[in-house]
Amino acid sequence: MTALQYTEAKHRQLSVFDGNIAHMSTLWSIYALKYAERNSRTRADSFLEDDHPAAPHGMDYFVWLLDSGERKILVDTGYDETEGLRRGRPILRDPATALNALGVSAEEIDTVIISHLHYDHAGGLTRYPNARFHVQATELSFATGPCMCDPSLRAPYTAEHVCHMVRHIFAGRVTFYKGDGEIAPGVTVHQIGGHSKGLQSVLVMTSSGPICLASDAAHYYENFHSRKLFPIVVDREEMLAGFSRIVELAGDAARVIPGHDPLVRERYPSFGRSGFVWKLA
Repeated sequence: MTALQYTEAKHRQLSVFDGNIAHMSTLWSIYALKYAERNSRTRADSFLEDDHPAAPHGMDYFVWLLDSGERKILVDTGYDETEGLRRGRPILRDPATALNALGVSAEEIDTVIISHLHYDHAGGLTRYPNARFHVQATELSFATGPCMCDPSLRAPYTAEHVCHMVRHIFAGRVTFYKGDGEIAPGVTVHQIGGHSKGLQSVLVMTSSGPICLASDAAHYYENFHSRKLFPIVVDREEMLAGFSRIVELAGDAARVIPGHDPLVRERYPSFGRSGFVWKLA
């Protein structure tokens, strides 16, 4: 245990981890659940300084379920119908109820990893009454700090979502990380930054090797393959470094899963009969 780690005792409200990763042995299956899409976008919405900025470029929205056979972990919570209508970005289905396609209810989820607090990744924090939430300390500092006075930095956040996380902190339901940390054997988080200050990607051990759920460290395969910056960026240097880091974590670029790329649905098999679930490993 490092000096920065606080064990979870009854009188403690949160934990902070700093870089000690236990040996990863448990193998997990990974499922991507699509809950929304935006097909009216262009490449200018996806890549800075692109050669064909007016060309159409769609976006898919996912949450991810990790299943070891004995335990299930949710990565991100998506956003709900109300948020979709407010932003003019309607959902196809509620992310919390979409889990039913895998025989899982929101009440069963006891662990939720939040990659970052943007509206489309942390818009369902009240839907998992029995969950503990795992997030980078830097992300909470950023989302509640002076940077939120700037309209452009504030735009991807929704104040009520951030307030939900703060309420969970006061209820003793949040674990904070500084950098790398272990969620469970075979599941670790790694702070990447760039897109938001406290963005974290998730490394998952599977039967086919390590898989990196990049989340928004790379929205699309093209971001990290061609090193093209996504337009919502708080630190260009960190975003570029993150492209290399997610490949390093996975050990192979083919084992990196971008956060919003419709190509994921072409590269991985569909699962079940719902039409919105894909098995990644």
